[in-house]
Amino acid sequence: MLPKLLFGVIALLSPVAAQTIVLEHAHVLSDDGSEFLSGYSVVVAGGKIESVAREPKLPDDAKRIDLSGTWLIPGLMDLHSHLLLHPYDEAAWNDQVLQESHELRTIRATVAARKTLAAGFTTLRDLGTEGAGYADVALRDAIASGLIPGPRIFAATRAIVATACYGPQGLAPHVSVPKGAQEATGVDGVRKVVREQIAGGADWIKVYADYPRREGDTATPTFSLPELVAICDEAKSAGLPVSAHATTSEGIRRAVLAGVRTIEHGYQASSEVLQLMHDKGVALCPTLTAAESYARYAGWKLGQPEPARIRQSRAMFRRALDANVTIACGSDVGVFAHGDNARELELMVEYGMTTEQALRAATSVAAAVLDKQNELGRIHAGYTADLVAVRENPLESISALRNPAFVMKAGRVYQPVR
Repeated sequence: MLPKLLFGVIALLSPVAAQTIVLEHAHVLSDDGSEFLSGYSVVVAGGKIESVAREPKLPDDAKRIDLSGTWLIPGLMDLHSHLLLHPYDEAAWNDQVLQESHELRTIRATVAARKTLAAGFTTLRDLGTEGAGYADVALRDAIASGLIPGPRIFAATRAIVATACYGPQGLAPHVSVPKGAQEATGVDGVRKVVREQIAGGADWIKVYADYPRREGDTATPTFSLPELVAICDEAKSAGLPVSAHATTSEGIRRAVLAGVRTIEHGYQASSEVLQLMHDKGVALCPTLTAAESYARYAGWKLGQPEPARIRQSRAMFRRALDANVTIACGSDVGVFAHGDNARELELMVEYGMTTEQALRAATSVAAAVLDKQNELGRIHAGYTADLVAVRENPLESISALRNPAFVMKAGRVYQPVR
């Protein structure tokens, strides 16, 4: 039996990807994501879904794949990931930024990408390399060219932070060390770094709208509203959207008014600022798993009374649901183990979403946030053939999304039926 590591290579070299493929005998998620349909086959050709039909017309050489006993869904998406990080209980963030070479971090990221794809996540938005330069662009391009297996990546490169408002922190004032993101100050300064990141290959621009200014402090807004407006305006000029790390209500308010497309984390968001997000059409990536992971690293265990960090994220998520904010799956994976992205969807359901809403958050809703709603996130003719089969109905139990039985990305089989 070939090791799992080779499956991605086999997929890249296999002639199956060039054939017409028909996926048969699965329960197929409906176009609106509300139910599973039986008796339909999904025909894939040229990396696209050609048809979803009961009795499709097929060429004689079509490759048939029997998915009996499975539920077929679109490829999953995680819109807040960090492939260049690994779990903080393995190595602290400061140590990764200061002590691990870019080369080692990039090599490790290729393994993380493979694990992510095997977990059924066929698309990632990678929101910052955390001190590893433009390595996410290299990963994106290596995957897109077929050099290595992994999910489709939308890269944010270095991310933008206000001068002296990011880590590593806690060092003596005279010590100068590399930062985990690109620093900037003033309207002209932020425009300059946006231009540099676009030139470096960014698909998205990420800005930190707030952050603790000193080690041990609580977060406060860092960029002014005019600076945030300049960031969004410069990105818009190049046709790129902006994502904002923001945990405080004021940081979120400024970012939303400036024109960002998504808010990351949002843990302290008030009902009023969540309503503003709803009114402006700004989506939330709640990163619930990151909050849970930080609590675990501090010693909390499942079954114990929830610490304040988790209570805060749970309450915010409930307020966001009440405000009808668009919520997309964004987990902050890298803080925790790559390949465990489905934990975010489990927590979404535990905190108040329906399974149907959670599945959409990682498929059709995520696709709309990426402005790829006509290409990704649905099992529909003409869409990219990102398809995942699981052994239980995820509309009955969202945990069914763990351990996919089959993974296809852009018409190529990366995880054969198991």
